[in-house]
Amino acid sequence: MRNRWAILAILFFVRLTIAFQFQSVAAVAPLLEQTFGVGLADIGILIGLYFTPGVVLALPGGAIGRRLGDKPTTITALLMMTAGSLVMAATDIWSLQMAGRLTSGAGGVLLTVQLTKMGTDWFAGKEIATAMAIFVNSWPAGVAISLLVLPAIGTAHGAGAVFAATGTLSAIGILLIMLYQPPPAVTASAAGSGRLDRLALLAVIVAGMIWGLYNVGFAMIFSFGPSLLAERGWSIAAAGSAISLVMWLSVVSVPLGGYLADRGRPLVMTIAASIAVATLLAWLTRSDAVITVLVLIGLIGGFPAGPIMSLAARVLAPETRAIGMGVFYTLFYAAMMLGPAVAGRLAKSAGTAAVALDLGALTVLACPPLMWLFERIVSVRHRRPQS
Repeated sequence: MRNRWAILAILFFVRLTIAFQFQSVAAVAPLLEQTFGVGLADIGILIGLYFTPGVVLALPGGAIGRRLGDKPTTITALLMMTAGSLVMAATDIWSLQMAGRLTSGAGGVLLTVQLTKMGTDWFAGKEIATAMAIFVNSWPAGVAISLLVLPAIGTAHGAGAVFAATGTLSAIGILLIMLYQPPPAVTASAAGSGRLDRLALLAVIVAGMIWGLYNVGFAMIFSFGPSLLAERGWSIAAAGSAISLVMWLSVVSVPLGGYLADRGRPLVMTIAASIAVATLLAWLTRSDAVITVLVLIGLIGGFPAGPIMSLAARVLAPETRAIGMGVFYTLFYAAMMLGPAVAGRLAKSAGTAAVALDLGALTVLACPPLMWLFERIVSVRHRRPQS
């Protein structure tokens, strides 16, 4: 298979399995609370555990991929995701639920780093912005499908069936990745191992913080949104369907945002969209116009994704891409590990999931000043001679 758009379709579906699996806990959070006798704080920890291995594995993820190769690394990652789901499906012990979640998360981390590298290999210098916008879109698509499908499965067959479904999808991903072929002449460029200069490293750290904080804010919607609506008397299925509107609309707004950013003023668009999303998140907890707010978040919330994901590429040369993306994802995973756990604790203390959405509004609001800081670092770096 040598058609790069067909390759992108494979990478899209395989990355979708990560989002589908990640969302499985939040999609049926009220059901898990009833089944295991846990509260919102425990649910928040279980959600965040999926990203915990990323803090350790993201940085060496590129090196692991270079040593094992694209296919062996991705297949190993998918096997870990499948095994973690099966553990969660087979046990009613909460500690084993956490162990299964960690195993799945470790596979998801390796898969994320490797799939990003594989997509870049095929599209570097050739519609990379369009390709990466489509690639990133696999996340909201996976979350939206999860919100639509898993609550119905959980209501009808229980929590075990939900995790069995996520394991099945990961196993299908293994079959698809067998069709993947690397692009011609990619091995030569992969051999180098460059070193990041100090300002490039600082810029990548800031870019990772922006991506992490923005995603924490967005994650609050689909992690605690169903619980918020359940507090208001919505059924699990109805709450999941309503929250999924954000993800379905993001499937449109993410590539549209990338398209608009490529045609000028990405910084202005990203800052304006971030402020709007933060405002809407705060409004969601205080308004009865739930569907209207969710639709607006979906229409606007995807705009910053492409521009933010492209930040690191502005300071990374091909020889520094592996280590740079490792740093970028380490910051992202640290934020995504801590965000839901902190939100869950705050929600437990306040007695409502609304606090988690307010925390999300604050994390998104932190992105504009960090965007300004990133631009300042890049500006200084461009004025200095590189050693």
